Amino acid sequence: MTIKRLASFKTGDDFIAYIKENNITLPFFRHVSANSSLARPYVLGNKTIGNRFAVLPMEGWDGTLDGHPTDLVRRRWRNFGLSGAKLIWGGEAVAVRHDGRANPHQLLLNEDTFTDISSLRELLVQTHREHHGTADDLLVGLQLTHSGRFSCPNDYRRREPIILYHHPILDKKFGIAADYPVMTDAEIAQLEKDYIKAVVLASKAGFDFVDIKHCHGYLGHEFLSAVDRPGKYGGSLENRTRFLTEIVHGIKANIPKIGIGVRLSAFDFIPFQKSTHGKGEPVAYEKARYPYAFGGDGTGTGINLTEPVLFLKKLVSLGVQLVCITAGSPYYVPHIQRPALFPPSDGYLPPEDPLVGVARLISITSALKKAAPELTIVGSGYSYLQEWLPNVAEAVIANGDADFVGFGRMVLSYPEFAADVLSGKPLQKNRICRTFSDCTTAPRLGLVSGCFPLDKYYQNLPDYSALESSKKQAEKA
Repeated sequence: MTIKRLASFKTGDDFIAYIKENNITLPFFRHVSANSSLARPYVLGNKTIGNRFAVLPMEGWDGTLDGHPTDLVRRRWRNFGLSGAKLIWGGEAVAVRHDGRANPHQLLLNEDTFTDISSLRELLVQTHREHHGTADDLLVGLQLTHSGRFSCPNDYRRREPIILYHHPILDKKFGIAADYPVMTDAEIAQLEKDYIKAVVLASKAGFDFVDIKHCHGYLGHEFLSAVDRPGKYGGSLENRTRFLTEIVHGIKANIPKIGIGVRLSAFDFIPFQKSTHGKGEPVAYEKARYPYAFGGDGTGTGINLTEPVLFLKKLVSLGVQLVCITAGSPYYVPHIQRPALFPPSDGYLPPEDPLVGVARLISITSALKKAAPELTIVGSGYSYLQEWLPNVAEAVIANGDADFVGFGRMVLSYPEFAADVLSGKPLQKNRICRTFSDCTTAPRLGLVSGCFPLDKYYQNLPDYSALESSKKQAEKA
């Protein structure tokens, strides 16, 4: 398999010829103007959102040990406001309590951090207003999370997992013993109350909506695959969605005016591992059917949208308005939700052309939009498209395959990307994210996350030298 770098394509015809040659189906508009579909407002209830770009959550591993934002966090949120996107999906994942933090520097929302978290939103909105004239058509949410089996609240080198069931592959991969305790129903009920407390604070801070995160292998997502768990939170889909249902009921009862969103891993694969050739390959599984992939067909690498569609219809019945579609988990199958040519330090070379991953996400998002047209659907996985992102995004919105196009990594390297597209300016190609994955490699080493290759601000940090040294050592190994 020969994968061409997208920067090598000089024209849209080159890009189209390549995807046709490789049987990759992607929508593509040759010309994107300032009057494009991407610039069309979107009406959500009584709110008009100014355009169809969304900034997806991007964590920086750069808060304080007690969950407050730092100058690095504030810089990132300022850039979210600078971006020109009118939908800010969560800013970044914020833990609802200490034991659910994915790293010791993740933001935490409680009474002590409330004022600083609130000021982040104010900074974002103020920056947006200063650079884009008005923030009246800006919708800002906050993603709330508990990291579950991927919790590392005190030391990034020491996981302190909170699990719903024993996973035969992930337990082995991450060193979880067979007798490790599983979260009890009573503990889950308490966590639901902690979520609702956090939503009260988010509403008080002025956020328009909260995202009850159900993606990327974290606790909300793990509920959806808890097919072997006994009791009221496992087994049937009704039970596996009870956690979300009870949180939403609690929000509606206590904070009825705040919007609710869910970022959903709509399908999953069996965990992948690095082969002897460095490429990703599925982990061997001795049983005939792999049951732990929500949205999977039992083969480990196939997709069945029956349950995801039922999940979306459940959201409609609960009054949830917003859904952002993603897939899998970066901890065990990164290529399906974060297509990239260059893997992070603990990753594997892509087992497919990353454009296949982009096309799969766009296709699945389109199918889910058609199955639940009442929902406002945000797509993801677009950053790998690089300079061709506007052309594909314009086609997606024009065709009704999604309501918003979301991106995360691109905002790290090129915050004004959306603003430049919408104003018809030529793209600044030296700032376009090339998916080098340093924004993932750095946190794997306990460093802050940012675009080290393209953002000179990060190149002036001590973490840059540590990152480069570690990469050189890895090349020699």
